[in-house]
Amino acid sequence: MGEETRNFPYADVIVDISHESVDRPFTYRIPEDLKGKLETGMSVSVPFGRGDSVRQGYVIALRDSISFDERKAKEILRRAKEDTAVDAVLVRLAGWIREQYGSTMIAALKTVLPAKQKKRNLEKKEIRRLLSAEETEDLAKRSAQKNRSAMARLLSALAERERLPMELVREKLHISSSTINSLEKQGALRIQSVRIYRNPVESSMEAAKKKDAFGKDSPILSAAQQKIVDSVLDDYDAGIRKTYLLHGITGSGKTEVYMKLIEECIDRGRQAILLIPEIALTYQTVVRFLKRFGNRVSVLHSGLSAGEKYDQCERAKNGDIDVIIGPRSALFTPFERLGLIIIDEEHESSYKSETMPKYHARETAVYLASLHHASVLLGSATPSLESYYRAKQGQYGFFYLGERLTGNVLPQVHRVDLRQELRQGNRSIFSRKLQELMEERLKKGEQVMLFLNRRGYAGFVSCRNCGHVMECPHCSVSLSEHKNGKLVCHYCGYEEPAVKSCPACGSKYILGFKAGTEAVEEKLRQMYPKARVLRMDGDTTKKKDSYEKILSAFADREADILLGTQMIVKGHDFPGVTLVGVLAADMSLFAGDYRAAERTFQLLTQAAGRAGRGDLPGEVVIQTYQPDHYSIVHAAAQNYEKFYEEEVLYREIGGYPPSSHMMAVLVTGEDEEHVKALAQELAKLAGEEEGAVTVLGPCPASYSKLNDNYRFIFYMKSVDEKKLAEARERMENHIQTLQKRAEQVQFDIDPMNGY
Repeated sequence: MGEETRNFPYADVIVDISHESVDRPFTYRIPEDLKGKLETGMSVSVPFGRGDSVRQGYVIALRDSISFDERKAKEILRRAKEDTAVDAVLVRLAGWIREQYGSTMIAALKTVLPAKQKKRNLEKKEIRRLLSAEETEDLAKRSAQKNRSAMARLLSALAERERLPMELVREKLHISSSTINSLEKQGALRIQSVRIYRNPVESSMEAAKKKDAFGKDSPILSAAQQKIVDSVLDDYDAGIRKTYLLHGITGSGKTEVYMKLIEECIDRGRQAILLIPEIALTYQTVVRFLKRFGNRVSVLHSGLSAGEKYDQCERAKNGDIDVIIGPRSALFTPFERLGLIIIDEEHESSYKSETMPKYHARETAVYLASLHHASVLLGSATPSLESYYRAKQGQYGFFYLGERLTGNVLPQVHRVDLRQELRQGNRSIFSRKLQELMEERLKKGEQVMLFLNRRGYAGFVSCRNCGHVMECPHCSVSLSEHKNGKLVCHYCGYEEPAVKSCPACGSKYILGFKAGTEAVEEKLRQMYPKARVLRMDGDTTKKKDSYEKILSAFADREADILLGTQMIVKGHDFPGVTLVGVLAADMSLFAGDYRAAERTFQLLTQAAGRAGRGDLPGEVVIQTYQPDHYSIVHAAAQNYEKFYEEEVLYREIGGYPPSSHMMAVLVTGEDEEHVKALAQELAKLAGEEEGAVTVLGPCPASYSKLNDNYRFIFYMKSVDEKKLAEARERMENHIQTLQKRAEQVQFDIDPMNGY
């Protein structure tokens, strides 16, 4: 991290991180024998409080000076002999997150230590035998001779088992408290409390057992899968820890590779974290891992109670579990013997935090793995450009799985030009090709998935006649339509009046593009009154378990058509689906975001991958006003390499990641003029080193006002990430010199989502 190599005289220390005292660090003087030897995250012993009692703490920062009388600074006593290795690693990780993503240390600590606030332990009482089995059996016989039948029953049971749950003793053996207390006074037994852990996968574990598949042997891998496993393990056993990218087409068996690597990791005495997008954390996923690894698996996700989260962290720290499955936050599970981190669907934007600190799980996982000397495997059918770029550069190891395990071919894909449909009089949201194929599938009793591509903003303006889209001349992204009648770029602030006719062809059919799932569902029911339709979007999945219920109903063939947004195309396997329709590919293609083409390619490829996964071949219909756009052409052909070649060239020309780096700076506050002024001050500071950083803006954010707070944003671009960090440091220093202000400032390196 750079600062550890210098002989800093002072250190900020967090004392007793298991409590809310993480809200305040304390500054200590570093003794001569420790100067140059302390690092962020190290455990130290310090005098604390009025009585100077010796407490354990963690170094969270090293500094050159202090703001109070140095004679009042207490001195660190020593490096702690009994370091809590897990906490030390996580505190060090928090320090890295603070430096990398520009948050406060407190915010970073609360991110990596989410379950530190201790919750009430759950306990159960049990009876423990104190005598030997023979002595207990003799006492049981004597009790029976004295007609003390209840006492004899309990003693006989204890002779067979050293410990008995109190619940069983009272409810099954019908033993009273007086009998138990009498035997305790005689020294035959002892009543004791035993800690029990909340287990969020208990019901799933029972389901796995009932299916008679609990702990079954692992399936035989294909030659291609085995080669990947062998390559990673050969490196691992040779002491080489790397990050690998596994690019596998939909249905190619990436999960089997994950499970085999996790199995081998456990066999080597290490633990594993499997990150998956929250939306993909389904009951079926958990049961699949429980079948393989039994009760050594658990989950961590937002649906758990605070007590469940706390207990899973305790189980992980105690070594009671070897595998944790969950979304982004599961990365901070306190494993002491972490050997492998797997990130499935690594391209997903949900791996980037939307709150401060705005860390990315991929970069954070790589750093965390370096602290544990562990390996990282990234998997996707549509890798992020950043990961593929690094694989091409040799920074990541690379594997490819190009065939479906079932041996099925990829589905046939039809690109439908909606401009042509309009010219031929079809104003329906369903093209004639899609209608024809839907009718055919419904007659055959096969299933259909309809995907309404609503990712990103829906405010772009396009011509229905020629497909022309209004774009910013400076940023190569689409302009967004605002209610004030202007078209605005949310990167640089460029604006122009809304148009009434297409500047390319003169057509009057140029307007904002909008569509909704409810309207589509209504149209479906009108066209196919006998078809059973399920809708899956933000409105129908608000209740707990509603997401799972809809998917289960469709999997059980209780519906013919599943209509939904991007949540229906995330890795689900429905063998009955032979047709997938993408209703509006353009809605993500022109989202006013430099990642729009990449996200469109990923969504269309994932959607197409849902068709033909069973015994029957599949077909896909992609409806678009831009059938010749490279992202749509290559998604239809399932050709990632060709898409990458074109997209990375566009990124290089525009100075966007991965060939360059970008930072978003968002300023918010209740006074619009103050917010705007501060944004302008910071933007000027950011660009003061000539040629080092390009600044775009500031301008109002796409959501210019939220919760009575005004929002201004500007972007910085540079090929050198360090230059962006230096610019951020200049801005942070400037903010600290200002008098107390109500405005808030957020930094986001290589942003994934729009503002």
